[in-house]
Amino acid sequence: MYPIVKKEKLADKIYLMDVKAPRVAQYCEPGQFVIVKIDEQGERIPLTICDYNREAGTITIVFQTVGASTQRMVSLEQGDAFADFVGPLGCPSDLIDEDIEELKKKKIVFIAGGVGTAPVYPQVKWLHEHGVDCDVIMGSRNKDLLILEDEMRAVAANLYVTTDDGSYGFHGTGTAQLQELWDQGVRYDHCVAIGPMIMMKFVCKLTKELGIPTVVSMNPIMVDGTGMCGACRLVVGDEVKFACVDGPEFDGHLVDFDQAMKRQQQYKTEEGRAMLKLTEGDTHHGGCGQCG
Repeated sequence: MYPIVKKEKLADKIYLMDVKAPRVAQYCEPGQFVIVKIDEQGERIPLTICDYNREAGTITIVFQTVGASTQRMVSLEQGDAFADFVGPLGCPSDLIDEDIEELKKKKIVFIAGGVGTAPVYPQVKWLHEHGVDCDVIMGSRNKDLLILEDEMRAVAANLYVTTDDGSYGFHGTGTAQLQELWDQGVRYDHCVAIGPMIMMKFVCKLTKELGIPTVVSMNPIMVDGTGMCGACRLVVGDEVKFACVDGPEFDGHLVDFDQAMKRQQQYKTEEGRAMLKLTEGDTHHGGCGQCG
């Protein structure tokens, strides 16, 4: 069992939990994820790691209630425990393998949308701890849905906060904020964008025009987390990849977002899953128990 040592409501339907999982905390790196199960009958839920404390043996997860399983998670309190807490899974951020002195020469910007702020935070924190400055653009639909602002401000060189409705910070999207900074003469050598699929699509459209190499995290399309179900199948360049085992981070300029978003909707229905299995053949993957 993996006890919950802290629970906090960050915003409407968005919660943070610190979970005692020493082995995961010992080996995890920024960019990776875990799979949690409430009990033996519970659904497997993949969640990116928001933070970790190796000494305390804890992992911080942030989740949004979007279905029955995450709604059940909300009922758990400090002192309760998860039956399973598996990880670390997926590939760490490419940034942690780069030479630190070379990273210090780069101008890096992170663009976080909504709950995507949670997986951005450990990467920015890791860079800050290694003396690498980076800027962060973080946004949400309105002020009440912003999360981890104080934590991000403590580790970012410059933090730009945006809201779609203008209730706080810059009035507009993170993409619009990046364009405004560019128009003001701010230049970036590398971008990492994490958030809703449509947000990452338009960030990549802009950064491709501006010539900024961009990495995106495809964790929003993960379901099983082990490469078994095929839910997170996507096309990157001319190759078929799976977000959970090949990612979750990929070159955003090579990701076919339109195909991934269309497939994500199709996968939600039994008829859609059957059609995907038929059309994708050997690259579909099986074992999810949903494809007949």
